[in-house]
Order: sequence, then C-alpha cells, then structure tokens
Amino acid sequence: MTAIACLRILFNAAGESQPGEVPKSKAQAVADAFLKARWRAPRKCGAVAPLAFVLADNRVETLDPTEMQALAAELEQVLFPGGEGGEICLMTFQGDETAVLKFASLSQKELAGLVAGKGYGGAAGRVHVITADAVESVPSTHEEAKALAAEKAATEGAADAPAADKPAKAVKAPVQPKAPPPPPPPPPPQTGWWGIYDLSANAFVASLIGMRADLLEPPPEEDDKLLKRDLVCLTDAQAALKAATFGEILVPFGFWNLTTQHALDSYKSRLSRYPLDQQPRLVATIYGTPREASLGMLQQMRAFLKGSFAFMDLRVDDATFPIHGLPPELIDSVTLLLTGETEFDRMSTIQRFAERKTLYEGKGVLQGVAGVASRAEIEACRAGGVTRVQGPAITTLLDKPLAAAEGAPIALS
Repeated sequence: MTAIACLRILFNAAGESQPGEVPKSKAQAVADAFLKARWRAPRKCGAVAPLAFVLADNRVETLDPTEMQALAAELEQVLFPGGEGGEICLMTFQGDETAVLKFASLSQKELAGLVAGKGYGGAAGRVHVITADAVESVPSTHEEAKALAAEKAATEGAADAPAADKPAKAVKAPVQPKAPPPPPPPPPPQTGWWGIYDLSANAFVASLIGMRADLLEPPPEEDDKLLKRDLVCLTDAQAALKAATFGEILVPFGFWNLTTQHALDSYKSRLSRYPLDQQPRLVATIYGTPREASLGMLQQMRAFLKGSFAFMDLRVDDATFPIHGLPPELIDSVTLLLTGETEFDRMSTIQRFAERKTLYEGKGVLQGVAGVASRAEIEACRAGGVTRVQGPAITTLLDKPLAAAEGAPIALS
C-alpha cells in the first residue's frame, strides 16, 4: 500500500517577473528544498525532472488533496513573496509508478492543456489542479476529456430544448476531418545522476548514475532484480560517456552478483562495449558490501573490473567497516550510506565513521558519505574530515552527468 503522486509546477506564462520573485532558473532548487522540509520521513520525495517532484507515502493508498492544497499555498508564497508575482499552479497526478514517471516528463505546454481540461496522451490517473484558493479535479486523458465534454453538451442541450410533442429534426453538421493526435511524449529515462561534491576541494568532482525508481520505493532485495538494474545503469552510463567529459563517472555493481558466474557473464557483455580511453575516469561502486567481505572476494572483484574501471569503491552501511583488514591499494574509497531514521542517529553514524579517519589515511583510502540530506550533515562530514559527499542535500537527481566543478550543494546555496 503506497500512494504515489507527481507534483508539477506550471508557471503562468503571462505573468511578469516582480522584484523578490524567485527566477524560474532557481525554482527547481527552492521547491526541492521546500518539499523535503515539509514532506518528512518516512514519506519520500524527490525531483525526477525539471519542476517535477515525486511524492510517496507507504502508509496510505491516496494522498490528501487538502494537505496538497496547503503545500501549494506555502510554496506559492515562497516563490512569489507578497503574492505579487505570477501565480503558480501545482498539479498532482496519482497512478502507478510508470504512469507517474511519464506524467513527470510532460512539457509545460502539455500541462497547460491539462489545466484547460483537455487531458493528455498517457495512462489514466487522478489529476488535481491545486492553487492556494481551490482544489479542482480535471480529466487525465484525452478520452476522459472528450467524454466529459460530450456529457456536458448533452446536459446543456437537454436544458435548452423547447417543450414539444415531437423533437426537432436533427440537422447533420458537415463532417470535419480529424487532425491526427499528437504523438505521446517519450517515457522518462529509468536512470538519473547524483552529483558528488569534494569537501576538501569545495567543488564537484564526479557523477553517480542511479535508478529513478529509488525515489519512490527502496531497491529490491533479490539479486536477479538488482542485476537487471545494474545492466540498465551500465548501458545508460556508456551512452552518457559520449557527451560527459567532466569528472569521474561512478557505476553501481551488486556485491553478491559479482560473486556468481551468471551475473559476471551479464556484466561482461556490457563491459565489452565500454571505450578503453574512458577507463582512467571510471569508478565501480559496489553496493551491498557486507562487513565480513573476504579479502579473496574483493581481490577477484578488482581483477574482474580493472579492465574497464580504474577505481573501486565499496558502499557500506556499517560505520565501523573493518578497513584495517584490507591491504593498501586494493580499494580506492569507502562510501558510507546513511540509513538512520532520526537526525541524532545519522549524526552519530557520521561521527563514528569520521573517528576512523586515521585508519583510512593509513591505507590510502578516501572516505565518502552517501544519502546526505541536510546542511548539518554536510558540516558534520566536513568537520570529521570526510572527503566526498552525495545525496539530496548535494544535488537533485539530474538528467545528465555534471558538466563542471562550479557550484555549491543545494543545502549551502
């Protein structure tokens, strides 16, 4: 039981910018930070496309339109202080995961059509147009819009018809050729990119590919499902390498899938297409690494990956991962995934990880923290000497890898 919705922001195209108004170019980051502050755990939210945010709550079947209206009123005040700027319209779409992500890819023009009651060329769902003053349900598909228009016309015709024994003879209207329906928008990509920030250099240094579905629900636990996700990431990362010229590129591999021959063969078929000239900037990040990972397993993984990836990163959820038992130069970095439910738990985890800095330096291994969600967590990592950070407080999920080092994490901008 999970309620999933996509919240889109549609700017009034006729509205003129006013002093104090948030520019459209910055509205994405402002809205993202606002929603994360209001839509608290265990609920999840995240940006999946420009001015498109997925909201999920696994405790209910449908989201409360009244609560969404309150969000609209607050967000409008944030983006247009004093109410003198162009009005915004927030739209929510509730449906299954595929339909929600497709709705997230609609253009501003297509959203305007939805507001006008014309529907869109996708799967049916519940669509609400929300302003600070009202919550209005509108048809989600072209078919629903046509049926609603026909019903309305029939109702109005019956009300206007004169009383008579015999109905008036119908007059056939000339048949007009129908315009071909517009092609449906392409489905959104399954993957996106997280920016990775280096706290010692105060600059972005890398991009990590990940699945958009993780913004809605936790990753699956079955190795075969994880393998399919890894292969999608490998394919999309390879395609991105043609245009992505900045920084390191991190691609995920499941720990246990790197220990089975079937999965290794699947990985190998993808890696055989990777350009050799990109190897110096590619990082294999191995998630699901257990505390008891043996030296022999890690050596075999390094040998398998080194032909395509210059670096190997271990993603762990144990702040006291036994780095002391590994020889120098076997791995290049260890990234701790923050999983605590409370701020106290997460800050304590960062502290325990940072306390082992001397051990990591002795092995020549970088420390990183993933899942960073607030300014306080960024500063705790900085104070503890953690080198690299990633997560929703650093960037939203981007459409493509970072193009330059400039900029600051969302929580610090």
